[in-house]
Amino acid sequence: MKNLVIGQSGGPTAVINASLYGAVKAFKESGTGGHVLGMVNGIEGFLSDEVIDLTESLTNEDLELLKLTPAAYLGSCRYKLPEDLTSEVYPAIFDNFREMNIGYFLYIGGNDSMDTVDKLSRYAASIQSPVRFIGIPKTIDNDLVLTDHTPGFGSAAKYVASTVREIVLDASVYQQKSVTIVEIMGRHAGWLTAASRLARKYEGDNPLLIYLPEAPFELEAFYHDLENAFQKNPNIIVCVSEGIADAGGTFICEYSDAAKLDSFGHKMLTGCGEILETFVRDKFGVKVRSIELNVNQRCSGMLASLTDIEEAAMAGEEGVKAALSGETGKMIAFRRESGNSYHLSCTAEDVNKICNQEKKFPKEWITGNGCDISEEFLTYVLPLIQGEPSRVMEQGLPKYLYRRP
Repeated sequence: MKNLVIGQSGGPTAVINASLYGAVKAFKESGTGGHVLGMVNGIEGFLSDEVIDLTESLTNEDLELLKLTPAAYLGSCRYKLPEDLTSEVYPAIFDNFREMNIGYFLYIGGNDSMDTVDKLSRYAASIQSPVRFIGIPKTIDNDLVLTDHTPGFGSAAKYVASTVREIVLDASVYQQKSVTIVEIMGRHAGWLTAASRLARKYEGDNPLLIYLPEAPFELEAFYHDLENAFQKNPNIIVCVSEGIADAGGTFICEYSDAAKLDSFGHKMLTGCGEILETFVRDKFGVKVRSIELNVNQRCSGMLASLTDIEEAAMAGEEGVKAALSGETGKMIAFRRESGNSYHLSCTAEDVNKICNQEKKFPKEWITGNGCDISEEFLTYVLPLIQGEPSRVMEQGLPKYLYRRP
């Protein structure tokens, strides 16, 4: 009668708790008799013995509400395990496993989280530990390899497309020329920014210009793109990934020397919209503003896709099934079945082949000399944003599940 421990790591999404819901529900219904323990603030919290018993604390009603609650119910962390597997951190973690009678470890997260699953499973193999380690994918960036897409991306894409559509309508009410620059999350992969293409309703509609990190961004070319765009529409919407960079690899946000580093050593990419705003104002003398969508992209539960919620829950459930069947060192991945209708199945892929890799946006889907997105992407993304969940409302506001400290 072994227990399962589960945690959430990295940036939250609108559906990361749906994966937690799927895992807790599946383990409770498995008949193993063990408990589901939740790591508070991921592996970092686990090292400090911050664990709660989800089997005891979550009622069936709570679980259903958890499924619709955005952000990370258990809290998150950005803690990177040491590369050196002889570090004292690893025996400390496995001591906790023994004390808590842990047989299964599930971690919901993105690239760095899969790195954690990989390191723990390799250390377990080196000491012949029976604990099984499974990764549950999560990231709005959609940049994990060996999976068709990631839970969280569909809802974030729906939010971006809906918000950009509303920005387009707002920007079109005046006669004078204007440029609105929308900065969207995406460090090295432009999947989320590409979703702004969904906001366009007809040929020549906004957003007229879309720039992803996969294509070099040059200010001179941007100037000419704007000139051409003004011939189609006096009000131009430009959507840019936070990680757009020039041909030399310098991020546009670094032009202001404002980029800082996060705890993983990654550059914190914000501010390219403001740099482009200044450029447009200086070169064109028109009304211009920049909008950074920021965390709204990942925490908007009110625009979560039903498809995304259900697939996130399925990933959590499949993670439990994989662990109970003896799998370890794997990540649950989505495989899109061929055919005219959209259908998905799950596989368990080697996490060592996934962590520390990035799935870039296909260059063949980038058109217009680097400033537009092809129809092929729409075929790919449209199924992921479909459906509306039956939301629980309270006094006109969505009701979410809170975990009090």
